[in-house]
Amino acid sequence: MAALYTLKILTDFASAHTLRGYPGDCSRMHGHNWKVEVEVVAQQLDEVGMGLDFKVIKEAARALGKRLDHRYLNDIEPFDKVNPTAENIAAYFYQGLSQRLNNPHVRVSAVTLWETDRACVRYSDGAAEEAKPMRARVREDTAV
Repeated sequence: MAALYTLKILTDFASAHTLRGYPGDCSRMHGHNWKVEVEVVAQQLDEVGMGLDFKVIKEAARALGKRLDHRYLNDIEPFDKVNPTAENIAAYFYQGLSQRLNNPHVRVSAVTLWETDRACVRYSDGAAEEAKPMRARVREDTAV
């Protein structure tokens, strides 16, 4: 079985948003100190012995976060049209990071966006998950 390395970094940003169409308090402007956890998988190591330098992952995640930091998300593309829910923000990070980081040996596997210390959403590409052999998925699901 081929080796698989999972690298994780954590970064953060602060922003405000309004959830359009939400039947509750979150339909009013409010803010969060978001935490973004990025998972990258590498199938092989480079000549230095790294799957991908943590610095490269952090820089890419921070660049996306900087675009949203201390801003009202509803005014920023794509959230001027797409509701700025935690789910949609996680997908935004996943897609942006995938464009910047993915290569034949490395890919973004998931982004977890923490809205609070007790609430988060994890986004991963279902197609990439489905492409895994069933045996590998079962082992991951049953691992303790």
